[in-house]
Amino acid sequence: MPFELTQDFIDQIKQAISDGNDEFVKNRMEELLPQDIASVMYELDIEESKYIFTHFDKKLRADIISELDESYRVEFLEHFTPDEIAQYITLLDSDDAADILSEQENQEEIIEILEDQNEEKAKDIKDLLHYDYDTAGGLMQKELIRANLNWTIEKCVEEMRIQAKKVGKIYSVYVVDNNEKLLGRVSVKKMLLSDDGTRISDIYDPDVISVDAFMPATEVADLMKKYDLVAVPVVNNQGKLIGRITIDDVVDVITEKAEMDMQAMSGLSAQVEEEDSVWDLTKARLPWLMIGMCGGILGAQFLGLFENFISLIPAMAFFIPLITATGGNVGIQSSSLIVQSLARDPSFDEFSLYRLGKGFLVAFINAIAIAGLVLIVNMILGESLKLTFVVSIALFSVVILASLMGTVTPLILNRFGINPAVASGPFITTMNDLLGLAVYFLVAYTLFKI
Repeated sequence: MPFELTQDFIDQIKQAISDGNDEFVKNRMEELLPQDIASVMYELDIEESKYIFTHFDKKLRADIISELDESYRVEFLEHFTPDEIAQYITLLDSDDAADILSEQENQEEIIEILEDQNEEKAKDIKDLLHYDYDTAGGLMQKELIRANLNWTIEKCVEEMRIQAKKVGKIYSVYVVDNNEKLLGRVSVKKMLLSDDGTRISDIYDPDVISVDAFMPATEVADLMKKYDLVAVPVVNNQGKLIGRITIDDVVDVITEKAEMDMQAMSGLSAQVEEEDSVWDLTKARLPWLMIGMCGGILGAQFLGLFENFISLIPAMAFFIPLITATGGNVGIQSSSLIVQSLARDPSFDEFSLYRLGKGFLVAFINAIAIAGLVLIVNMILGESLKLTFVVSIALFSVVILASLMGTVTPLILNRFGINPAVASGPFITTMNDLLGLAVYFLVAYTLFKI
């Protein structure tokens, strides 16, 4: 049954820590998975977290550290010596170990300790540190199962037993030649169904999808999602097998990308979390707020140009929020659909008459429905016939124009390498506010002849 973190549980743990009730803390916390223990630690201060942390064995401590959020982990590990950190790192997969080590200010000292404890593990971790975190090399782990093309099944099984001690999860057995060049993969099922004397070269599948170590992480995620892969091998420029990327690391990339897109659509210029400093949160929010404010000032100035309209026909002012809100909502709906399509399929950015025509048809139907509804309601409420037609025609035009802008803008931004998610936030809303006002008063000018 999944663990549910409650305030009562936190209060019990805090009280036990205060009373020094080690047995209670150990019994309650040992029932939890590392992910759950990490969520409990977020609710405690650092000293309390370290207190419960000391009640676990080293392997569980290492797993807990790997599950902590980066910002919390950096602060937490400041209370441990380089030797202690090295002991935990050496118990983790190389990719997790490299991520944690990259966050530390005393990397060199920790690496020296690692080399004394486990020279092979230290070498793997140092290799991974050479890659940027947002590339395939930054995601991969060095632990995997490989088999030489010329091995027999019997020899392969013996080697697998040795290699498997270092590998947490076995998804595939990768086949290499004498120069470690990736040739393909062989399934465990095929090996079980083959005779001991059968050579790997007779049963392996050469059709294997691999990625270059410098491929962007987002492209790796798209590739694994497209082909439903749980693991993908990583090769260097010579085609040599150097690691693998597993699905759990790709999920992190997909989640991070979704969070960044959501924040961009909300008008945040950088990836931030609630735990970040006031200054970081302010820097992330302020740019788009300033842009929105500038848009509001332009809108106010624009309204000033039509002051005579509003003074002669005060009722026009009542419908300004309706015009701007409708345009903003329609634009965000349209751009959100395009952004989602671009996230699923990066090749979607090609302009086509079919897509634009489909978007126009949807906008036309929505415009007819909205304009018709407003026309009927205003007539029932007894508004003047001219004003009723002004509002309805303006809404009809705004819905179509806002929908087309919401469709085209993300595609244009994506074409120029700009995150299209920014088009779904304050940018579209501000532009459609100005567009809506322009259309509204242009229609009013045409019908009223003021």
